[in-house]
Formats: sequence, C-alpha cells, structure tokens
Amino acid sequence: MADSADTADLLSHVDLFTGLSGRQLKRLADRSKEVRHDAGHEVTTEGALGLGFHLILDGEATVSQGGTTLRTLGPGDYFGEISMIDGRRRSATVTAETPLRAAYVSHATFEELLDQDPGFARGLLKVLCARLREAESRT
Repeated sequence: MADSADTADLLSHVDLFTGLSGRQLKRLADRSKEVRHDAGHEVTTEGALGLGFHLILDGEATVSQGGTTLRTLGPGDYFGEISMIDGRRRSATVTAETPLRAAYVSHATFEELLDQDPGFARGLLKVLCARLREAESRT
C-alpha cells in the first residue's frame, strides 16, 4: 500500500473529507487498501451497485455515461464517493486508460468508521450540508 501519510494527504483534498481531522484522515487511509487495474479494465460500471470509493494514486481513467466520455481522471482524482454513502447504483462507468493504482475504501469500512467515530460522521455531515446549501443556491 502507498504510505498512509501520503494517502491521508491526498484524502485531505477530497471535498467530502475536508471536515475531517488529521487523525481521522490517517485512520481512513490506514483502513484503505491498494488496488491495481490493467489498462482497459472497467473499474466501475454504470448501473451497478456502488461498493466503495477509489482515490487514484497513479495512472489515468475515463468517466463515461451512456457511452459518452465525460472526463479523464488522474492522480489525486477520485470516484465512487456518493454511491459509497447512499448505496445506490453507479451513475457512470470508469475505465482504466493506463495501468491504474488506487486507494480503495469499501462501503463496509466506511460504515464501520462512521459507527466508531462520531467526529468522523459529524465532519462528513458538515461537508454534505455545505454541498446541499451550494446546490440549493444554484436553483
């Protein structure tokens, strides 16, 4: 696995985790696992159940919806955070364009951290509330 301090630093730039303390980020990083995917591998599939969150450490991936490429992701980018939280189906397909290395946090690990650390849950609630307010202000 990548150094957990480096992974924690990358996680600190994920907007969903900006309300977490350094200790909480380190705990999340320690519980993540490194996954590797070959170029061409479909990492997530549109319409499939979301089972976790990926933070790209090395490599590139494309995000597509309905067969249309929406964007390219690289180191420091992430995907799967919303499905990890709400357990709903994936809204897009993510395909490794190059060999891909990512930190992966499973839904079960995420739920366990929420149950064990009320501060972790409070930090996430603050960020989600901020996202909701921002979305409401645009309508």
